[in-house]
Amino acid sequence: MKFDLLYELQIPKPHDERSEWRCYHEALEQIELADRLGYDTVWEVEHHFLTEFAHSSAPEVFLAAVSQRTKNIRIGHGVTLLPFKFNHPIRVAERVAALDIVSNGRVEFGTGRSSQFEQAGFEIDTAESRDMWQESLEIIPRMWTESPFEYAGKYVNVPPRDILPKPVQKPHPPIMIGGVGKQVLLRIVAEHADIWNATGPAETFADLIGVIEHHGEKVRRDTSKIEKTIMMPLCYRAPDREQFVCQLIANMRQTTPEAARKQIMIGEKQECLDTVARYKEVGVTHFIFMLFTPYFVDEIQAFAEEVVPAARRI
Repeated sequence: MKFDLLYELQIPKPHDERSEWRCYHEALEQIELADRLGYDTVWEVEHHFLTEFAHSSAPEVFLAAVSQRTKNIRIGHGVTLLPFKFNHPIRVAERVAALDIVSNGRVEFGTGRSSQFEQAGFEIDTAESRDMWQESLEIIPRMWTESPFEYAGKYVNVPPRDILPKPVQKPHPPIMIGGVGKQVLLRIVAEHADIWNATGPAETFADLIGVIEHHGEKVRRDTSKIEKTIMMPLCYRAPDREQFVCQLIANMRQTTPEAARKQIMIGEKQECLDTVARYKEVGVTHFIFMLFTPYFVDEIQAFAEEVVPAARRI
């Protein structure tokens, strides 16, 4: 079982001229600590225009800083937005390969599309965003392995060119795809992913595993090797924050605070171990903890020292 951290770089109001500076630098200090504590991966989102919720529009810059302040923790784009008006696939391939080099081969490459609100700011037609994402997802790994690379597609055309540099990891950094069990997505996961990220209670994740079974032998076989991750907030030994986090997740996922509590790593040691066991039973191999502002260093450290060693043995 693996345990990761995910940063949105949230900055609640009121803001001052140093708010973003403090958020970025405090997050970097926490990630240095997470590296020493043995967390497996740190993920950084890409979002645009989301005041308070995510001031993380340039994760490639932030993660480059992470790469020079850490030694062992893996470094994840969680996620890079692939509709080409956000990020041209050539630039994505170049940036991720460069990060893989400076981090000594520690990059995880997460991909996604973002929200309609963000897409509109970049003049992206939401109806086409899935096809844009899929086309970029299909050609970026080829840019890392083919030299020269050439492509003529629906949205992107590339004449014969050497896409440089090439990543350290061979054939390329692991690829993470998020989402739930629609057949078209499962096909893409089976073809392209090393990591599949889902969100929800264990019962829902069990349903998704059932969807894989329903879609036949090829999808079942091709997804069997994929790490199956779940993303949830971390609220360990923090009863003063429990109500706030439950209500926040309930609002985000349009459910009740009681139902939301089942989707959070929350409570004391044994309750957290029970949560790990429940998700492992339905196939989860990997937890990604969303950290909400304010970030509590004590929470990150206590969970790593008190829960993770026992949880890895489950």
